[in-house]
Amino acid sequence: MLDEHQELTHSEDVKVQSHTQREKDEWVLHTVMIENCDTPFKFKRRKKYKSLIGANVNMTYYATTEGIAGFEMDIFKVVRIKRS
Repeated sequence: MLDEHQELTHSEDVKVQSHTQREKDEWVLHTVMIENCDTPFKFKRRKKYKSLIGANVNMTYYATTEGIAGFEMDIFKVVRIKRS
């Protein structure tokens, strides 16, 4: 997958500091913060996950921006996340 999409980044064995889940329509929106990174990682799924706080995870993601309260904020969109 990384060979086909040059904008994707893969990180292994990173520790999750914070994990929030909130429902929006039929989706559950997840926001994850990892150690030594100030940019949030966001993804959505149909169901809630068990909390990832304190877990080490492997993630594949890409950088993008999101408009919040009238200004642009950098975020990472997660394509795949798995406990390591």
